[in-house]
Amino acid sequence: MKRLGLALAALMASATAAFAQQTPAVTGMGDTQATVFVEAGRLLADPATGVVQRGKTLVIRGNQVVEVRDGFVGDASQGKVVDLRDAFVLPGLIDSHVHLTGQQSASSRIDGLVQSDADQAMVGARYARRTLLAGFTTVADLGASNEAIFALRNAVRNGDVPGPRIIASGSAVSIHGGHGDVNGYREDILHLMSPESVCSGAEDCMRAVRTQVRSGADIIKITATGGVLSNTAAGLNQQFSDAELAAIVESAHRMGRQVTAHAHGVDGINAFLRAGGDSIEHGTYLDDQSIRLFKTNNAWLVPTLLAGDFVARVASSPNNFFTPAQTAKALEAGPKMLDMARRAHNAGVKIAFGTDSGVSAHGDNAQEFALLVRAGLTPLEAIQAATVGAAEHLKIANEAGRIGVGRNADIVAVAGDPLTDVTELERVKFVMRNGVVYRAD
Repeated sequence: MKRLGLALAALMASATAAFAQQTPAVTGMGDTQATVFVEAGRLLADPATGVVQRGKTLVIRGNQVVEVRDGFVGDASQGKVVDLRDAFVLPGLIDSHVHLTGQQSASSRIDGLVQSDADQAMVGARYARRTLLAGFTTVADLGASNEAIFALRNAVRNGDVPGPRIIASGSAVSIHGGHGDVNGYREDILHLMSPESVCSGAEDCMRAVRTQVRSGADIIKITATGGVLSNTAAGLNQQFSDAELAAIVESAHRMGRQVTAHAHGVDGINAFLRAGGDSIEHGTYLDDQSIRLFKTNNAWLVPTLLAGDFVARVASSPNNFFTPAQTAKALEAGPKMLDMARRAHNAGVKIAFGTDSGVSAHGDNAQEFALLVRAGLTPLEAIQAATVGAAEHLKIANEAGRIGVGRNADIVAVAGDPLTDVTELERVKFVMRNGVVYRAD
């Protein structure tokens, strides 16, 4: 623990220094009384309404929006003026599913053996910065070493490391041998690397949930079915028993945590929703019964279309670095996800934006928008999924998802109109997080 603390202290110093050197036009507004005037040519302040206002000035003091004025009325004598008169301004984007402490590559299976928790926290700092500069001011990290991700979350919160607000689950609650446990290594290595959140039986799964809460989890993430990237030929169907699922959901809710489930197979999706789960990540094989359960339970779907697209492309490429078990599942599940999202959207299931970045590359998160539009969402609906929808899903609607008086100053801007061409969001030119300007191209 002492070594971890020293390493993280070094990380904070080096990451902050590197950020200052490599990022142009960065302004640190540490003084809580400092004022910034953001002059917005077009402003989508509340994506829920779809109303685009023109010629507005956002007055920001410290980390909050304190006033919205008509016209371009920034006063350089009273603070810093940010000229976004030719830009389209909207709330900071929210990605409801990332893995900041790693990224899929040919070396991924070895990385887990050689990287310490401190190493992973340092890797996470790099990817947190990259994600922030892509316009994502809030993320939910759903699966990482407890020590690495909770330390990174706290460092960002304290202003020691640049990054988005992080809502973190830490280690996923998983069955022994399932997706979320360690697979495909020597038996003695498996026992060394298996996290405390792995469980068998209802009582043990209650223990796993409580252990995660005690360790600092903001949200409980479970692996209700097999997964594409677990190195085992165990399929994509339900892995927890119904009794285990009920115990997990009940114990998490009793401790004030919502539960989200990685789930591909329809049996696992439906069993988790019947148990009272709050949201489904992926949802590849959902059916009509799933849709009824989503709507009855007021549950959310996080489709992660970018992950499905990415794994299918890797598995079918000549440079495929997946194992045979991973390749078979990637080719099976990846191509089905667009149609899944289309059916869910047509049926009125609530969709929150999430990418599973770390499977795909960090910083490419906004590519999910075009995939959502291909699945039938309008550009506005896709933006809503990444702002007001994701904020409601993650229980932070009073902090994020909209721009307004009294709200956190999480603001991004692009040159063109994302309501016409949603890929504009892949080219963010301005990022403000909590009142601090991190990008101003």
